[in-house]
Formats: sequence, C-alpha cells, structure tokens
Amino acid sequence: MIDTDVDPRRVNLPVTVYTPESPLRHPGTFVREMISDLRASRELAWRLFVRDVSAQYRTSLLGYVWVFLPPLVASVPFVYLNSAGVIRIADTPIPYAAYAIVGAIIWQTFVDALNSPLRSVNAARSMLTRINFPREAILLSGLMQVGFTFGVRLALLIAVLVAFAVRPPAASPLFLIGMISVALTGFMIGLVLTPFGVLYGDVQHGLPIASTFLMLITPVLYPVPSSGPGAVVASFNPLTPLITTTRDWLTTGAAAQHIAFLIVSGATVTLLLLAWILYRLAVPHVVARLGN
Repeated sequence: MIDTDVDPRRVNLPVTVYTPESPLRHPGTFVREMISDLRASRELAWRLFVRDVSAQYRTSLLGYVWVFLPPLVASVPFVYLNSAGVIRIADTPIPYAAYAIVGAIIWQTFVDALNSPLRSVNAARSMLTRINFPREAILLSGLMQVGFTFGVRLALLIAVLVAFAVRPPAASPLFLIGMISVALTGFMIGLVLTPFGVLYGDVQHGLPIASTFLMLITPVLYPVPSSGPGAVVASFNPLTPLITTTRDWLTTGAAAQHIAFLIVSGATVTLLLLAWILYRLAVPHVVARLGN
C-alpha cells in the first residue's frame, strides 16, 4: 500500500532545478559540479567499461586479434614497399620494420582516443535520454577502453623490440608519459567534436578519412623530413613532436623535439579542460534534441 499522505518536503530526494540561465554565470558552482560529477562517475564508468569490453570480445570470433590488426595493417604495407624499392624511406635509427610498427602502435592509440568520446556517447544514447547520471561516466569508460587496448598492444610492442633486437634506453619509462599525452590529445579533439557528431552523422563518417590523412602527413611511418614541403608540414604539425618524441624515448632515448612536446602537451591539458566545459554545456541541449 502506498502512503499518499507523505509530505514530499520530508523525503530525502535530490532536487534538480532547470533554468534558462547559463551555468557560466556562476563559475564557482559550475566548477564544483564538474569535479563532483567526475568523482561520482568513477564506479559507473568502471561498470560500463567492464560491460562494453566483455560484450565486444564475447561476440568476436577473432577476439584480441582485432587489437593487433590496425597497427599492423597500417605499417606492414610500408615495410613491404620500402623493402621492394617502390618507395624510399630515409634511414632510421632502428630497423625500419620496428620503427614503422612502433609508430603505428602510437598512432593507433591516438586514433582510438580520438574516436572514443563520440563512440561512447553514441552507444549511450538511450541512457542519456532516460536516466539522469553523471555524463562524465561515459567519457571515463571510453578512456578506460583506450588504456585497456593499449595495454594489450604492449604485447605486440615488446615482441617487435625483441624480434629486431632493439634495446630500450634508460629514458624508455618516459614512453608511457608520451603515450598519455598522445591519448589525451586525441581524446581532446574527439571531445570537441562529440556534440556535433551526435547530432550530425557526417562527423563520424569523416573521422576515419581525416585520421588516415593525418597519419600520412605526420611522421608516423617515416622520419621527419629534413627539407622540402614535407619538412614544412611536419614543422607546423602539432602531432609531430608527440609521435616522434614518444617513439624516440622508447627506441633511442634522444628526443630532439622534447621542448615542442612539452608545449603541445601543455596546450592539450588546457584545451582538454575547455573541451570538458563545452561538453558539459552542450549535453543538455543534445539530450533535448535526441529526446525529440
């Protein structure tokens, strides 16, 4: 039996008040809510991560093989074309096959992080329109999947280093810092695109094309050109120091672009915070559009 005489003022339920006023008019409250929701989303993010990873590999015939295929498919053709003399890659400090595969693994982590926010939000459309929960949980779950996939690819990375007798230098622990910066940069760009990508499918269709084009103009599968148009493009490409420095820390220890790496990484952190604010402001409007 339901007691209809209960005074709603005595029931300890959270109260949410929606107003047309912009949250940015009260920045202190807005920041506190961001931090509070981020903390509250950790457990749900973990549950979403476990559910999604289990479902992904439970229904796959090849399982974890799909984790290794993207960097191999990207790098092996270049290795073959270089060995056959069809293209000529400049000298590399380690065997070119190892150089290309390591670069492709780093790049694929960037691509995974780039696609993560939009993919995660699209997968949670029904949750967004039906349940009130910290939206950061979706983003954290996607980041966990990026980290998990990279962890699995470490097996391929170690196998490549062993197969080509590449001995990691003393600076090799910095490689993990480089990978974090690479992943956060991709995630930041993806987060900026997410509100638009949820409403317009063109963004999701265009991301694979854009990421392939970016890989070709970024020194992922070849050293930084020393002259010509390629050198000019690489010098203005903010992804160049991220990829080359991360790979150099693992393979040679001598990172020529570490200053640029620090500048780009610092800019990434700042832009990531701004992208998070944009996401917080856009989600209510996106959910309203989805609900209609």
